[in-house]
Amino acid sequence: MPRKLVILADPGIDAAFAVALALNDPDLDVVGLLPTAGNVSAEQATANVHTLLGVLDPPKWPRLAAALPARYEADGLALHGPGGLGGATFPSATRHALHPADKVLVELAHEHPRGVTLVCLGPLTTLATALDRDPTLPAVLSETVIVGGAWRVPGNAGPAAEFGFWLDPDAAKRVLKAELNPLVLPLDVTRRLVFSPTDLLELPNPDSRTCQFLRQIVPFGIRASSNLLGVEGFLLTDVLGVAAVARPGVVTADPQHADVEARGDLTRGMLVVDARRDPAGPPTARVATDVTVGEVREYMRTILSGAG
Repeated sequence: MPRKLVILADPGIDAAFAVALALNDPDLDVVGLLPTAGNVSAEQATANVHTLLGVLDPPKWPRLAAALPARYEADGLALHGPGGLGGATFPSATRHALHPADKVLVELAHEHPRGVTLVCLGPLTTLATALDRDPTLPAVLSETVIVGGAWRVPGNAGPAAEFGFWLDPDAAKRVLKAELNPLVLPLDVTRRLVFSPTDLLELPNPDSRTCQFLRQIVPFGIRASSNLLGVEGFLLTDVLGVAAVARPGVVTADPQHADVEARGDLTRGMLVVDARRDPAGPPTARVATDVTVGEVREYMRTILSGAG
């Protein structure tokens, strides 16, 4: 039976790749695709989720929602392009009267008690708000996967902070204290998913609508990565959030007492792992320390080869 997934995303280029894989994976059943501000504004995130579904047109559409009206100090448009999808434009119609994403998340979790895996690909504001709405949420979710944080490597939004945790460190802190015991995929592992321009532009099954869409959105990201980061290619960070669910063996993770620094001028959003022999408390998360990049690449190739 396919594994039920709710994806919470701030759709930029890498999140679009991750969503495309999940919607095309026959072993995954995406029951909810919920937007959040982050790389793009809340309004743009809601529109981008509709765009993804409209273009990819999966056989079964997941529940949709409206992103919470969060306002952050930065966005990811320099890397992901105007609108977040590489500056490309697509026909899309956003539904009206959508319920807020935190409400829909709670509803989906209770519709499928202990049967939903939540994959968070953006700031954790919506999940923290959902926990406020329903404190029983940790008991009804099957698993939570978080792409975020930076442990033993430099940050990408500050000296020690990953972008999503930096945007809303208070939310990240609350989530790690909520007894969800999430799988956290920090920059330590996601930074290894660098795909070359050839990888990204010569996708398998080039006539499929999925691969045609992905080829339209990546050129901006390739140019921006070269100019801003000195990277030849693009980091498909969010892809690991889906791959880790679809192929659990691709990551190695250890239980850790993890927390988030919410206030420091230099350390805001820093993922703090108490790795002492006697940590300050019990494990709060499973923090990934290694990834088999070749298996992630093979997963992408397999799913995109059969994509619609």
